[in-house]
Amino acid sequence: MPAITVDNILVLPRLPRPDVTMTDRPVRNVVTAEYQTEGAGFQVRRPFPSLGLRSADPFILLDEMGPVTYEPHEAKGAPWHPHRGFETVTYVMDGTMVHHDSHGGGGVISEGDTQWMTAGSGILHDEVPSEDIVVRGGRMHGFQLWVNLPRAAKMAAPRYQDLKAGELTLVSSHDGGALVRLIAGSIGGFEGPGSTHTPIAYAHASISPGGRLETPWPQRFTAMVYVVSGSGTVGAERRPVRAGQLVILGNGDSLTVSADPKQDSRTGDMEVLLLGGQPIREPVVQYGPFVMNTRQEIIEAIEDFQAGRMGHIPAEHIPNEH
Repeated sequence: MPAITVDNILVLPRLPRPDVTMTDRPVRNVVTAEYQTEGAGFQVRRPFPSLGLRSADPFILLDEMGPVTYEPHEAKGAPWHPHRGFETVTYVMDGTMVHHDSHGGGGVISEGDTQWMTAGSGILHDEVPSEDIVVRGGRMHGFQLWVNLPRAAKMAAPRYQDLKAGELTLVSSHDGGALVRLIAGSIGGFEGPGSTHTPIAYAHASISPGGRLETPWPQRFTAMVYVVSGSGTVGAERRPVRAGQLVILGNGDSLTVSADPKQDSRTGDMEVLLLGGQPIREPVVQYGPFVMNTRQEIIEAIEDFQAGRMGHIPAEHIPNEH
């Protein structure tokens, strides 16, 4: 199952259909995700940053982890490493991951859950498959999104949000053909549970074969559609897209995604991520896990990490409260 779902989509509240005065966002570019190796040696698909899309302000990176079915003792994760200057958002569709950080945050991220970590001034953390998946093997599929922080919030206190699947806001398209799980931000008057420093919208939609998702989208935000599985079209011009492709949309105040009548996907639906945000429009200097505004700030981040000022590996987990 892809994250959280419902038995009867028709009982859900519905997104408003964009009215005739709204402008459907046109397709500006389509980027095919590139394969990369991360952490202790696991493979990801990365639509950005890439040769096709170097900058996606206010986002820094999007990685798709899997889908992959591990054999026993084959699963790998990302051992302890530092971050500063942005937020990491980990959304799991299949499998279970475990997270710890140097401020006592963390927990288990299961199907449909989201871990939202504000690195801010600096933090150490790890993200690894659960012991059960390591020992027995199993399916893993998830996403990590890096959300940039504006200069004024770069050194904010680290924070951890544990968003369980049942907390996501579930709505349907106006005709009941698509299920939308809203993780953060506002879409069509509905709010997701994630609390963000940088204004963004982030959602996972399942569109039934032949279905069509039309929704208002904040005019001041950027807009992108990442195709997780299946195939269809995006925009009023009906640009064909398939799994592993990211669509960058132009200006407007609504967006449209349509699923092909036949879907070659595990769920039988076209699965997409909808994401966008208010551009920060500040200089970005990145060095690995540090994202700052100047080269000097990167040097300071490295020095603070080496001096232990980003925290130490904790002996035990402190339960999260949010």
